[in-house]
Amino acid sequence: MKEISLPNNIKKGVDEFVVSLREAYDENLISVILYGSAASGEYAGRHSNVNIAVILKDTSIGSLSKISGFINKRKFMIINPIFFTEDYIKRSTDVFPIEFIDMKENSIALYGRDLFKNIDIDVRNLRFQCEQELKSKIVNMKMAFLRSTDVSMLKKILFKSLTSSLHILRNLVRLKGKEPSYSRIDILKEISLEFGVDIAPLKDILDLRSGNLNSCREKIIRLFARLVETLEAISDKVDRL
Repeated sequence: MKEISLPNNIKKGVDEFVVSLREAYDENLISVILYGSAASGEYAGRHSNVNIAVILKDTSIGSLSKISGFINKRKFMIINPIFFTEDYIKRSTDVFPIEFIDMKENSIALYGRDLFKNIDIDVRNLRFQCEQELKSKIVNMKMAFLRSTDVSMLKKILFKSLTSSLHILRNLVRLKGKEPSYSRIDILKEISLEFGVDIAPLKDILDLRSGNLNSCREKIIRLFARLVETLEAISDKVDRL
């Protein structure tokens, strides 16, 4: 099994979460799978989620209520679980190709069968989903900007917006017939090459998130504006594919 590259306190929380799931569900639990940045080695502390797919035989509200006693415990708040049945996965890859491609390529089975390893993903709707999510993100970013009340909130929205955008940008590279990287900086380089856009503001946001750049309200607003402009330029090019 691929080694999990997470801080020890996070790994301990994940292990305890898996144990709690096994105790709650017993034979109803098919698999517990870590995916995304926490599985790929790109985990970035407080700026990343610990995404876990929980595959159950039954995901009804009655079944999910069995974990209501522990899922909101403080030690599990960093974990972002999503619940599937095996049948739901098989029938949904055409609707959510971005998500299931990420799960297939960057995941580690923590318990049970690795259902993502050999999953067949229908990518016919990939361009449509990329364009839809990119345009929705731009609209939501503008609304979030209007509603942000201080620089710390705006910075948080900025980092979150870039992180979620990277998943879309990675799959835009795939639309060009290329196998995309997972490294954040490499994704940006590939986007620049394939779509001819200036990625300097996106690199600046990554540097700011890493603590390598000083920030003030004016800089955050400027980076926010440039991120929106860059995503709009990419969106326009995707619309023409």
